[in-house]
Amino acid sequence: MEKLTGIIIHFKKTVVMVFLAAAVFCLFISNFVKVNYDMLDYLPEDAPSTTALDTMNEEYTQAPPNVRAIVRNVTIPQAREYKEQLEQVEYVESVNWLGDAVNVYEPLEYSDVDTVEAWYKDQTALYSITVDDSTEESETAAVEGIRMVIGDDNAMSGAAVNNALAPKTTAKEVSQIICYVVPIVLAILLLTTTSWWEPFLFLLTIGIAILLNRGTNLMFGEISFVTNAAGSILQLAVSMDYSIFLLHRFAEYRESGLDVETAMTKAVKKSFGSIMSSGLTTVTGFAALILMRFKIGPDMGYVMAKAIVLSLFCVILFLPAATILTYKLIDKTEHRSLMPSFESFAGVIIKVRAPVLLLFLLILLPCYKAQSANDFIYGASGIYGDEHTQIGADKLAVNELFGESSPIVVMVPVGSPEKEQRLNDALLKLDEVTSVISYAHTVGKEIPVEFLPSETSAKLYSDHYSRFIVTLQLSETDKGAFDRIAALKQTIADIYGDDYLLAGDIISTADLRDTVTEDNVRVNAVAIAAIFLILIINFKSLTLPVILTLVIEASIWINLTIPFFQGTTLHYIAYLIIGTVQLGATIDYAILITDRYVENRRKMEKKEAVLKALSTSSLSVLTSSVILTLAGILLGIISTNLVLSQLGTLVGRGAAISVGLVLFVLPAALWAMDPVIRKTTYQANFVCKESPRKKEIEIIEL
Repeated sequence: MEKLTGIIIHFKKTVVMVFLAAAVFCLFISNFVKVNYDMLDYLPEDAPSTTALDTMNEEYTQAPPNVRAIVRNVTIPQAREYKEQLEQVEYVESVNWLGDAVNVYEPLEYSDVDTVEAWYKDQTALYSITVDDSTEESETAAVEGIRMVIGDDNAMSGAAVNNALAPKTTAKEVSQIICYVVPIVLAILLLTTTSWWEPFLFLLTIGIAILLNRGTNLMFGEISFVTNAAGSILQLAVSMDYSIFLLHRFAEYRESGLDVETAMTKAVKKSFGSIMSSGLTTVTGFAALILMRFKIGPDMGYVMAKAIVLSLFCVILFLPAATILTYKLIDKTEHRSLMPSFESFAGVIIKVRAPVLLLFLLILLPCYKAQSANDFIYGASGIYGDEHTQIGADKLAVNELFGESSPIVVMVPVGSPEKEQRLNDALLKLDEVTSVISYAHTVGKEIPVEFLPSETSAKLYSDHYSRFIVTLQLSETDKGAFDRIAALKQTIADIYGDDYLLAGDIISTADLRDTVTEDNVRVNAVAIAAIFLILIINFKSLTLPVILTLVIEASIWINLTIPFFQGTTLHYIAYLIIGTVQLGATIDYAILITDRYVENRRKMEKKEAVLKALSTSSLSVLTSSVILTLAGILLGIISTNLVLSQLGTLVGRGAAISVGLVLFVLPAALWAMDPVIRKTTYQANFVCKESPRKKEIEIIEL
């Protein structure tokens, strides 16, 4: 590291210019990275609903309805005119309404009441619309065209509406969050450093890393909305501490009288181990997401692992060069510390170590049990439900009048009109089924398909399948929704056995639930095992990795216990991601304090070692954790996307809980386990001046 640092310092101007040029270039190419807002696109390719959807796209030219629109204060003739206008909108493939279910040229009193009210109620007409969702442009154009027809006073909802409007909403919210986060981070750094210039160095370093990461995402072609929205904020909050660790060491060596270049060389060498350990654990935490079958995990895993690696490169290569280049500015803007000494704080923690450790041990098992008993939602139905957004308000308006609607497609082999009629009748008997569009129901099995125009028959018949478009008054948030989906599948299986295909958002959500539930145990186990191995290599100890991992895992359990007692329903993606993110991001705090403890323990007794580790590390740990906490909380407050909002809240709260346990529980554990740590650490070389009798008394007191 000394040779590398020497080269960086010698070519400092070149290093700075190369990084700045790369950042500008990446800022430009980041505009070409596509963002996918359709969560169901990330289902495994072998999921039954994915197979069904692929087959349907091959067999049929028209997709099932993906927009529901309502028009208020209209008569039947006016509603018919609106239908005609909607059919003329570009990229609208079909429009279904009341006239497709009953004869609207007769008085409605002669028609089935339930059927009429499913399409027309309180002088409000409902339209079920299919738009071309093959491209983002077609979907957006269709939704904008529908809005122009129905006007702002009416409402529309559905998957196509979400996909068309969510990018604008999310982009606006991310910009708001960045506008809040950057000044807050700057204010925190100004308070916790001793130079007015250092905070700008920190932000410049991580800012370049963020731009490099966003630009290099072009290698993936497309990333998910979760990764795009949360990635930069998480990268800023998670990797800021690497810069802080390095410059704090640099300041210490300069205070000891070393010249600038020597101080930086020693700072890089001394902090390299803790920075790389912290970075590798964070990379490992994110990389574990790659093992998920649900492809948002790999999407975020690759992008965020790359983000942390780039942050490490910027801290090790760019920051030393930029610091040496501007150290005179650091000196000129130096000021007294605005933060108090943490020696008294460390003393208080040592005094309360026994009850804190006891309380920690008592809550471990209950929190572990409670965090796994949360209620979850899995699909996209609840993501855009915030009534303060147009998407959420429109969805609420449609659902309040006409209830939830989940269109699905059933495909069965052609060639058996009798079976099709039986299936049609069986589906209509199910409570959650509000309508069925099929050849048997719409035309009748008595009329041969050859008698119909090809453009009409092609909507329901292909070369291999007969298609049923079934509307369910059902949402995944309904109690027992997945049991009712299972009953629907059994109804079809009673007639066709396993020879059928089923597609639709709620069907995909059921597959998603099965997929991510399987992912959870595997991903967490791999993340813990990998981080545990890194800690063993870093500390050359068998005991320290157990202590550190347990402390951070406990903070995750406590974090997830809170929504259980609040009665909050979590989106499973947020629940799934937070485990690895919080583990990888906040174990850095434990590594820093433990690293200082081991270093001090080789020169002093355990009390002094723990006290000094706390007093010298608390500021760095608090600075990093407060940044992550506030960034997460802001994401949670501002984002109206349920996944992003809950992920932000969990990250922010998790960082606060983690730092609490690291500052209070970890020192107590290090104190209590000191004799075991000494014996299970390779070449520990701990100072050992205490008498055996004194040790026994202290252990009894603890």
